[in-house]
Amino acid sequence: MSSVMNINSSARSLIRRAKEPLGQWSRIQQTRASRRGYAVQNPGAPTVSVFSNESKHLQRTRAATDVNESRAVDYLRDEVAARLCTRLLDINRNFDNVLDYGANACNIAKILTRPDPDPDSMAPVAEPLSKKIGHLTCADTNAAMLYRDQNEPFNKEMSLSREILQNTEYLPYEPNTFDLVLSSLSLHWINDLPSVLTQINHSLKPDSPFIAAMSGGDTLYELRGSLQLAESDRLGGIGAHVSPLADVRDVGNLLNRAGFKLLTVDVDDIIVDYPTTLHLMRDLQAMGESNAALRRMAGPISREVLLATEAIYKEIYGNEDGSIPATFRTIYMIGWKEGKGQAKPLERGTGELNMKDFLEGSKK
Repeated sequence: MSSVMNINSSARSLIRRAKEPLGQWSRIQQTRASRRGYAVQNPGAPTVSVFSNESKHLQRTRAATDVNESRAVDYLRDEVAARLCTRLLDINRNFDNVLDYGANACNIAKILTRPDPDPDSMAPVAEPLSKKIGHLTCADTNAAMLYRDQNEPFNKEMSLSREILQNTEYLPYEPNTFDLVLSSLSLHWINDLPSVLTQINHSLKPDSPFIAAMSGGDTLYELRGSLQLAESDRLGGIGAHVSPLADVRDVGNLLNRAGFKLLTVDVDDIIVDYPTTLHLMRDLQAMGESNAALRRMAGPISREVLLATEAIYKEIYGNEDGSIPATFRTIYMIGWKEGKGQAKPLERGTGELNMKDFLEGSKK
């Protein structure tokens, strides 16, 4: 696995940014997104399950057990956590009690303690974002992942505690507990997402924000498409090898149904280049992000299909240098729990500026 670690080191330097204040991407490729439907039910007991919680728990435990390898593939979680945390710079308040739901290896806590959190700003802030937070509770169902970095220096740089959740679908917190709830790259494995979002809303104090990032839509569309073409050619049919993901339009509707107000939802693509499809799959496995869908194909992918996938991947999506790009699409969301005195969006038709006249005037 040492070769994979070398690849991971180079992969971190090849992350290219999408349309974000932090920079520009060289390209963004889009395809039709896989959609996922939800039904609202009692917390902790989803009527319809998409993922196997047992399989996902085992995958994450195996990944966290190899500490060095697990840290080496944290480039994606760290990057997304960093982009998530910069959104705190736009909120002019401190937060006494904060929850990190689905904390993984406490990646958000690590990012919060970094100095100068907005280096691209014209007025750099030297103080880490952890200074805005009184106490951070990092909660996750997987103990191996949650405690992986408990001895790292960042643990002593802010008030931090870890809590093992017994159920991914249930938050054991009283209403009006937290001033802020954060979540990074965990919500995409939740079966009963509507219920979890509602519970997060209940756990927040009035007029408090929920800020999260989840994988969605076109994530790994290159791998998905290449596998389907390869299996269709070699086996005469296709199987489910990549887990289904929510679409950005689903997220806005779910937040609204959960009671959140003043919603902001945006999409960001991170493209990482890998030498081969095998290196990409190995990194996903080391992250604990392998397919956990209940209807996934049983057993490993055959060598013949893998070889065909590699050829198709490079032919359709390959870079000039022979590497392959992998797109990780992230959906960022901000929702506020309703509270007294909370700002409200203006009603339609109350604006003093006619956008039609403004846009036509700008063309002259």
